[in-house]
Amino acid sequence: MNPSGNGETELQAAERRIRSIPKCGGAKLARMEETFRNLLEAIGEDPGREGLLRTPCRAARAFEFLTNGYRQDLDELVNDAIFRSEASEIILVKDIELYSMCEHHLLPFIGRVHVAYIPNGKVIGLSKIARIVDVFARRLQIQEQLTVQIADALMKCLEPNGVGVVVEAKHLCMMMRGVEKQNSVMKTSCLLGVFKEDARTRSEFLSLLKD
Repeated sequence: MNPSGNGETELQAAERRIRSIPKCGGAKLARMEETFRNLLEAIGEDPGREGLLRTPCRAARAFEFLTNGYRQDLDELVNDAIFRSEASEIILVKDIELYSMCEHHLLPFIGRVHVAYIPNGKVIGLSKIARIVDVFARRLQIQEQLTVQIADALMKCLEPNGVGVVVEAKHLCMMMRGVEKQNSVMKTSCLLGVFKEDARTRSEFLSLLKD
């Protein structure tokens, strides 16, 4: 599960960091609002002009929403939606919309996530898979880490025979600035359990993605 330097998985490391982050409340929103007001001044704008009067407040609330994954608990999210099942074949959810924020430039990356697992006596409610994606997407991220965290989360929740996650995304930090390439798509994958160990299962998963 891609342990970090101290033996933690990506998921465990993320959860440890998140537990140390104070909950977002009125005081934090006020600080974010002031930060956006200072940013407007720093780029040469006038926060007092009509079109920008409410912008710091709107931007603070938007940023709070875009990072609300820091304030969600994975166990609480899924504990009422795991069911016993005799299913034993690949379960695949394709084309889950992805909206996240690059932790290097605070610009969005947008794309699709494909999630598959092979049950081991338990299945999860369909909508919860999309919600797991959002929990990790709505944090400052890099795509490589996001892919691993989604896979690790499903392994933790379901203890399935295997998990496969593929993420395809376009990064505005590459499209709007820097090299300014508009058509590049980054693809990342994380294969765990039988998806990694068994070539036939892996091939079936990749074939389903093409359908």
